[in-house]
Amino acid sequence: MASRLPETLFKIVGQGPAPSKDYYQLLVTRSQLLFRWWKISLRSEYREMKETHEDFLEHSHLQVQVALIFGARILDYVFNLCEGNFDYLERLSDKLLLKTVSYLDLEDVARLSQTSRRFEKLCRSDSLWEQIVLMACDTITSNMRALAKDVGWRHMFFTNKIQLQQQICRKKQRQGKQGEKTV
Repeated sequence: MASRLPETLFKIVGQGPAPSKDYYQLLVTRSQLLFRWWKISLRSEYREMKETHEDFLEHSHLQVQVALIFGARILDYVFNLCEGNFDYLERLSDKLLLKTVSYLDLEDVARLSQTSRRFEKLCRSDSLWEQIVLMACDTITSNMRALAKDVGWRHMFFTNKIQLQQQICRKKQRQGKQGEKTV
């Protein structure tokens, strides 16, 4: 499974803590970790440090640098990558994840949306809720599609049938009034 991973597993850039203006880059590949920094001063200088994953796990000074610049969460993530603990779920395409998430119970979708920013975005996406509505309803009329385009599929799913019918009628009335004005 590791052979399916891309060459670059993780990449992040950032600026050193104030008052430093130094620029840093951390790149984790399948076999090594590269830590680059550009010192911003009268005499600009560039440095690069290459470590194997095993060496990084033992290099506490470099770990402290990564934590200071990028934060403890990034250090933990890089540590996991260097130990061979890859997050395959995060690497799946949005299309595949949306298809998978559409089969979850609503409670599970709500819980999944709380795990990361990416999953929050996916779980709130119109694409997901369109799939959920299509799976839950026998037929979707053109009026329902038009309303979903206006209010969103998620709103459509959580709105009861009577409210939906009222909204569709209002939309038709507005369209009829606009048609009369143009004549």
